[in-house]
Amino acid sequence: MSSLLLAVIYLIFISLGLPDSLLGSGWPKMQAVFSVPSSYAGYVSMTISFMTIISALLSPRMIKHFHTKWITIVSIGLTIAGLLGFSMCSRYWMLFIFAVPYGLGAGAIDASVNHYVANNYSGSVMNFLHCFYGVGAVISPYIMALALKYARWNEGYSWTSYIQMFILFVCIISLPLWKTNGKEEEEDHSDSVGIKEALKVPAVIFTLIAFYAYCAGETTCFLWTPSYFAGTKSGLSAETIASFGSLVFGGLMLGRLISGFISNKLGDRRLIRIGIFVELLGIIMVFLPVESYMVAAAGFVVIGTGMGPVYPAIQHMAPANFGKKYSAAVIGLQMAAAYVGSTFMPMIFGLLQQKIGIAIMPTYLLIFAIINFGMLELTYSKIKVKPA
Repeated sequence: MSSLLLAVIYLIFISLGLPDSLLGSGWPKMQAVFSVPSSYAGYVSMTISFMTIISALLSPRMIKHFHTKWITIVSIGLTIAGLLGFSMCSRYWMLFIFAVPYGLGAGAIDASVNHYVANNYSGSVMNFLHCFYGVGAVISPYIMALALKYARWNEGYSWTSYIQMFILFVCIISLPLWKTNGKEEEEDHSDSVGIKEALKVPAVIFTLIAFYAYCAGETTCFLWTPSYFAGTKSGLSAETIASFGSLVFGGLMLGRLISGFISNKLGDRRLIRIGIFVELLGIIMVFLPVESYMVAAAGFVVIGTGMGPVYPAIQHMAPANFGKKYSAAVIGLQMAAAYVGSTFMPMIFGLLQQKIGIAIMPTYLLIFAIINFGMLELTYSKIKVKPA
């Protein structure tokens, strides 16, 4: 029964990743249909992220009063509504209406399922969980590509919603499986605290800054890696440059896959330290003044591999660092800090590179890697609970 529940949880995280890549994949066609500038995708993306932040901040209260299974089902329903709404949009302004359920659903799933896994499963499971998020995020661009080839961009969203409907159906018929851990879940929630109380706990602020810094670097890589090669390496075709967008993402999946096998032996803190060290090694590779693009390309893969275990490990150790009483609120705050970093810092880098040049990218990444490492080490020094 426990193995079946775990399979359902992995499926839920595939559903979490599915909507995330659709806007970027379909925007070139959507932009032409709506007759708006290409930059207008950012406003839609920021609206989705803003609703996700709100949902993440509300998650501790929801987790305290509702089972994770019900939060998950309602949240997947919200994402389905958002996807179907996007598929029916004929005007640009309509996207903002359906961005509301689109973002609310994502934040609630992310925070509640991460909290459940952090309290009931090992670090290995947490790493594999985030690896399955990557599976969903990889699948959706191919769905959009098929839609653009054989239908319209609208079908990319509607076809993805049908997959989400199937996952929702699986979640509904698997409701009895949650009783396997139902007792522990209720005990975890009975005395859980809210956001204000969690913010008073020593070192929580430091872990939020660490999460913010991590996601600032990660999403900057996602958005600007192809532009880095276009601006610093000569003789590359447009197709080759575009393909470099998958370098860090592929490294992330590799890092989380490897971490899934070794995390239980190393522990969360050691895994994070090793991961950030590998990330710094990748940044140094990108820094090297080598004319060939291959060294820098390998460097971005190494950066992603190093980043891989950091996100899931920080969340998994929240109950050990701060206690189960505070874990729901802390994880909700972490998710909000993560989305703030991923929403604004790539945009700020875009403004900086316009003024200074795209070559500053490894320096930008280095700054946030150091902040991430420093804040986590400060967290460890402040908390009194020993690592699990």
